[in-house]
Amino acid sequence: MTRRFVSDQPYDPAHTVPLSAAQERFYAATPRQLFWYRFLRHKPAVVSAVILVAMYLACLCIEFLAPYDLETRHSDHILAPPQSIHLFHEGRLVGPFVYGFDYQLDLETLQRNYTPNPQKVQPLRFFCHGDDYRFWGMIEGTLHLVCPAEGGTVFLLGTDRLGRDIFSRLLYGMRISLTVGILGIAISLVLGVLFGGLAGYYGGWVDNIIQRAIEVLRSFPELPLWMALSASLPVDWSPVVIYFGITIILGLLDWTGLARSVRSKFLALREEDFCVAAELMGASPTRIILRHLMPSFMSHLIASATLAIPGMILGETALSFLGLGLRPPITSWGVMLAEAQNINAVVLYPWLMAPVVPVMITVLAFNFLGDGLRDAADPYSR
Repeated sequence: MTRRFVSDQPYDPAHTVPLSAAQERFYAATPRQLFWYRFLRHKPAVVSAVILVAMYLACLCIEFLAPYDLETRHSDHILAPPQSIHLFHEGRLVGPFVYGFDYQLDLETLQRNYTPNPQKVQPLRFFCHGDDYRFWGMIEGTLHLVCPAEGGTVFLLGTDRLGRDIFSRLLYGMRISLTVGILGIAISLVLGVLFGGLAGYYGGWVDNIIQRAIEVLRSFPELPLWMALSASLPVDWSPVVIYFGITIILGLLDWTGLARSVRSKFLALREEDFCVAAELMGASPTRIILRHLMPSFMSHLIASATLAIPGMILGETALSFLGLGLRPPITSWGVMLAEAQNINAVVLYPWLMAPVVPVMITVLAFNFLGDGLRDAADPYSR
């Protein structure tokens, strides 16, 4: 008996199975829409994207979000522990408030002991006027999202050895640490695409020179090289110049991996029919690279750049922690962690390690986001 896989009956549209609205939208989607659909299916990447967008939006208005100014000191609350937020006091709804501290100095150990006093109820104020600040260093203002009660305090993450609010400094440090990664990867992306594109498109002696240079750079240990170049920055430079200097150093040393990735893509794509056709039609190498080759793997570049940002952030944090990166008065997460180098201080005042938490969250969020972008850019992913 012969089995038939193709019907010999004439085509009848009335007997076809209609497509659902979701199927119709999927089959008619453009490549960008398919990329978006695949990305939305990666739940950790979506959650990470929301977290990162919220953090970068917060960087735009740190002065408003922080309860205190960056350098505000509380000499009566040096190394004070975090204050917990409460809603109810003695069974009565008061709203968000904190309990004030009673202070006592241990004369034997010289340790400062702070005890919450239930009689000192200090309600929080919202959209209030507090410490003076200059918004982005230009516009003077006093409006804050949350402020302590009149004559009270609100130390959500405690204070440091100078009596400065760690939560406020954490927010200010977020602006520096996150932008270092973005600016550094922008420099790395430009250099990686430039040298990787030249090596992959032209090949020959151009490829040999660029590959040997990459091998020389990658032969140096990464962290000692960062330390040596950071230590070479003059100490009399202004904090802003040092900030850009660290950013440029991180970008100049991180482009090699991206350059090799771009080179491999160019080597594969330059032999494709559309590239050969463009050459036969007289298109210049610049036009072929920018108009034909680059769009073919732009999504891959975005995913690679996203995965490289955590390395930039960790590099700045490590250099600042070792005292070779950003320096006060610039505040970053690495600068704040430098105060926790003493193990005794960490044991007695564990809240000084608070910057570790946002560093971990940011690095994990970028890694999950990069995984989601990479999967969404893969045309064979499901």
